[in-house]
Amino acid sequence: MKIKKGDTVQVITGKDRGKTGKVLRVFRLTDRVVVEGVNIQKRHRKATNQNEQSGIVSFEGPIHVSNVMIVDPKDNKPSRIGYTIEKGEKTRVSKRSGSKI
Repeated sequence: MKIKKGDTVQVITGKDRGKTGKVLRVFRLTDRVVVEGVNIQKRHRKATNQNEQSGIVSFEGPIHVSNVMIVDPKDNKPSRIGYTIEKGEKTRVSKRSGSKI
C-alpha cells in the first residue's frame, strides 16, 4: 500500500468526494484507511458506569484506499505515487510534479 499514516489525501469518490484530510490509521489487511473528517458515522452508546454519559458518539469510519489519492505538496491537487531509488534508499515521488512526498 502506497499511502501511509500522516499523509494528506483527497477523497475522489463517494459521499465525501472532494474532501481532504490527514490519514489517521491504515488497515493493511483490508486495504482501508481512516481519514480525518471523512466518513463520519454515529453510534448510540450506553453508559457502562456511573461516571460515563450515554448519548450519540460520532467517529470517522474506514474507507477503501482506492477511493483516496495523495495530495501533491506543490499544487495541492491529487496525484499518483511513484518510487525512485537514490543512494540505495527507496523514496516516494509524486507522479504529477516529481517532488518527494
